[in-house]
Amino acid sequence: MRFLVEAGAACAVYQDATLRNLKCERIQCDEIWSYIGKKDKNVPVDEQGQFGIGSVWTWTALDADTKLVCSWMIGTRDAAAAYDFMQDLASRLSNRVQLTTDGHTAYLSAVEYAFGGDIDYAMLVKIYGESREAEKRYSPAECVGCERKPISGTPDPKHISTSYVERQNLTMRMHMRRFTRLTNAFSKKLENHVAAVALHFMFYNFVRIHQTLRVTPAMAAGVSEKVWEIADIVKLVEEREQAEQEQKAERRINSLSRSGSALGHESSGWAPKR
Repeated sequence: MRFLVEAGAACAVYQDATLRNLKCERIQCDEIWSYIGKKDKNVPVDEQGQFGIGSVWTWTALDADTKLVCSWMIGTRDAAAAYDFMQDLASRLSNRVQLTTDGHTAYLSAVEYAFGGDIDYAMLVKIYGESREAEKRYSPAECVGCERKPISGTPDPKHISTSYVERQNLTMRMHMRRFTRLTNAFSKKLENHVAAVALHFMFYNFVRIHQTLRVTPAMAAGVSEKVWEIADIVKLVEEREQAEQEQKAERRINSLSRSGSALGHESSGWAPKR
């Protein structure tokens, strides 16, 4: 499990640095629910409100053309999380894009704050019917229609869609057992959950060849020139560990150097009595 955390951290750092100046045209965003430790109804009173216990949400932004997941964030599903997520997404794009989100109202002010007027933004609001009593516990209500709502700029009505990012949600649930509903494989610690998500997106973006594109999303987006292998990810982890060890050694040397210098100054004013 410790290797999982270290590998996840290495993948997160690499993608954070690499997924920059992206030349995307159409971005779709969504949030996917999971939980850590226990479901909300089972969280003790003294632990309620603590992030990392109970429900957590993974916010994702996907390039509709290259299928690259260019930004993701694990957090709550409130306005503050929406602001952080949208600012991170905006910092990774090099040009104006068309953005589509679901009808979550937290997006409205967050998108305006992060992009200003430099975006073509629309919401796809789903209309749900009544669920049958037997399905209420495990399944969402049936979607009976969608309403396209232009918010700012001039979004192309043909491309107001969240289909690709919702398909990515299914990929997450299929590839990561901890996202599967009605299972005992849920994450027990926030640290492990974050690492697993970072590893998943590293595999999805850089290793897995997309069936439609015939290349990886990273190659389609121009941020990688090759199909990565698992060995490349292992090498990434090893390089990060080596860099951390070198930094620790350097800090240790600097600390000893400062200590020696201080001792030298203290002893420079002392001399034996004659």
